Amino acid sequence: MRKGGVVRLEILGLSGFPEVRPKDDLARLVAETGEKNGIGLKSGDIVVVAQKVVSKAEGRLVRLRDVKPSALARVWARRKGTDPRLVEVVFRESKRIVRMSQHVLLTETQHGFVCANAGVDRSNVSGRGCVTCLPENPDRSARRLASGLRGLLNASVAVIITDSFGRPWRLGQTNVAIGVAGLQPLLDLRGTRDTFCHTLHATMLAVGDELAAAAGLAMGKCGGMPVVIIRGYRYRAGNGGARTLIRLAEEDLFR
Repeated sequence: MRKGGVVRLEILGLSGFPEVRPKDDLARLVAETGEKNGIGLKSGDIVVVAQKVVSKAEGRLVRLRDVKPSALARVWARRKGTDPRLVEVVFRESKRIVRMSQHVLLTETQHGFVCANAGVDRSNVSGRGCVTCLPENPDRSARRLASGLRGLLNASVAVIITDSFGRPWRLGQTNVAIGVAGLQPLLDLRGTRDTFCHTLHATMLAVGDELAAAAGLAMGKCGGMPVVIIRGYRYRAGNGGARTLIRLAEEDLFR
């Protein structure tokens, strides 16, 4: 929102979000929790949702007791000192192994994301011996949530599904967009001019990731606030999904 030359963005975390279970109506939970927080969703809002609650609602949970690890998973787990069943789930969720070392198992997921452990995670999962996997199609999940909220609230909102990824050359993790609906996650400024009339040749802004990272400041990792509303950002509406943020293999200098 721009007022008097000042850009104002609001990042509104929804507190008291309930524990999500398989087959829960996530759109209804978001709408109800927003109402309890006194935050009625408006058209133009961006609803940012942590991957974990989407995976839970879609039943992307694995009980390790049901997993039979392969010989390779056992060998790798022995080297790393971890559960071979967990390693087996990571292998199943991966399209390829990027790097295996004593400290990290870096993979490319079936979606094309390069991240640690294929996004398989034990954190914030109730019950011992369970892990979550990434949604099968995060962009589709985002579209479904946006459609559900539009039907419930008669408001046209954008949706971003996030997960925390590490980054090459920089320490620490940050939230990134793994699913997007209703906005263009990549703003291509090539061919436009800057303040001094220089033509931009390479500038492409990862808007989806920037919004995801901003929401991550309110979410935290253990705060129980998996849904955040961003209000006031004038995004470009569109059908682009988070897959457009993945660099093509032929353009990747490090593959």
